[in-house]
Amino acid sequence: MKSFVTFVLGSMRTVFRGSPAYFAWIGLLVLLIIQGIGAYCTQATEGLIVTNMRDSVSWAFYIGNFTFLVGVAAAAVMLVIPAYIYDWKPIKEVVVFGEILAVSAVIMCLLFVVVDMGHPERFWHLMPFVGKVNFPSSLLAWDALVLNAYLGLNLVVATYIVYCAFNGKHYNPQIVVPLVIFSIPMAISIHTVTAFLYNGMASRPYWNSAILAPRFLASAFCSGPAILLILFQVLRKVTKFEIKDEALHKIAELMAYAMGFNLFLTAAEIFKEYYSDTQHLVHIQYLFGGVHGEHSPIALYGWASLLLGIFAFLLFLVPATRRNPVTMNAGALMIYASVYIEKGIALIIPGYTPDTLGQIYEYVPSITELRISAGVFGVGFLALTLMIKVAVHAMFIPHAEHAEHEGASHDTPQVAPPEAAAKPA
Repeated sequence: MKSFVTFVLGSMRTVFRGSPAYFAWIGLLVLLIIQGIGAYCTQATEGLIVTNMRDSVSWAFYIGNFTFLVGVAAAAVMLVIPAYIYDWKPIKEVVVFGEILAVSAVIMCLLFVVVDMGHPERFWHLMPFVGKVNFPSSLLAWDALVLNAYLGLNLVVATYIVYCAFNGKHYNPQIVVPLVIFSIPMAISIHTVTAFLYNGMASRPYWNSAILAPRFLASAFCSGPAILLILFQVLRKVTKFEIKDEALHKIAELMAYAMGFNLFLTAAEIFKEYYSDTQHLVHIQYLFGGVHGEHSPIALYGWASLLLGIFAFLLFLVPATRRNPVTMNAGALMIYASVYIEKGIALIIPGYTPDTLGQIYEYVPSITELRISAGVFGVGFLALTLMIKVAVHAMFIPHAEHAEHEGASHDTPQVAPPEAAAKPA
């Protein structure tokens, strides 16, 4: 316990040290959080009427971000499988950062659920043994269960690995490996249950597809690693953290497979709708063109998502372009934008348009929704920044420096954590 308290205090000291650029970034995130709290106070006081959600479109920007971030959280499995199933060392060196990303993504997921609730004080009903969870009949109860379990699992693993590195020790594989292996079905379950939330709505035929859950997983396994690709390159520039190019290239290769499968499932869904040509075709027509002779305001986003996904897939399919830093980063940004539009606009809005009465409500997020969402992202990125700073300091700074920071003897043996790739001091 004393050692863990020392680790916590040392971590707190670490996050309060940094360059001017680091504190400028932290200051920006704090400002985003403060303005988001102000916007949420307005929403809590006046009600959800300050958003542009209405009866016709009752799930919108908040739930779109929630759905996208569940996929980002599930992306850690793309590092866990090659690292611990195939014992590939270049990926194993950085898998902890995938788990940290998963933790921050789930935090944002839960916050987006809270801000979408008309009565956030009733959130306690989702807590087992405290509220009325309605488990197992409620899919929302299942979603809350798997999200919180996945959050706790990744938080425990990441904290334990960083704690061991902080103390110059190797983590115990008998503790870590079973947990990270268990995180694989957990990662699949969080996005599968989220897909079932949509799937289970019989009155929304646009979502009544058996391949919705595989589509969610395929898009998640390319959008989350896209963030990690950019993150790893930023860390190589601003810290002592060094990651081998082989790891980046392997992540890019896995993304190509996932994106190809995602595009295949999307094409299968489009074929089914247009070839069957039933009355339910109206929803996908609204996404890509328009209905009742009127142009759809979201058609541009629908085509942008599809074309960006195709261009990114082609870039990652060719080994030369997925290994080139410029085209690799361009492809990663395209994949991120494609999946974000797919989850935030192309999934939710057509599902509600036209509504069950045939009415068309053209939803656009209000300023309040944008401000609150920016605040939620501020919380998530702040958590991500602080956790990464602690992890980099603990895993890639010689152990003797930690001892010196804690007032220990300079004669403390230096025990570099295994799998740590530090640049020469």
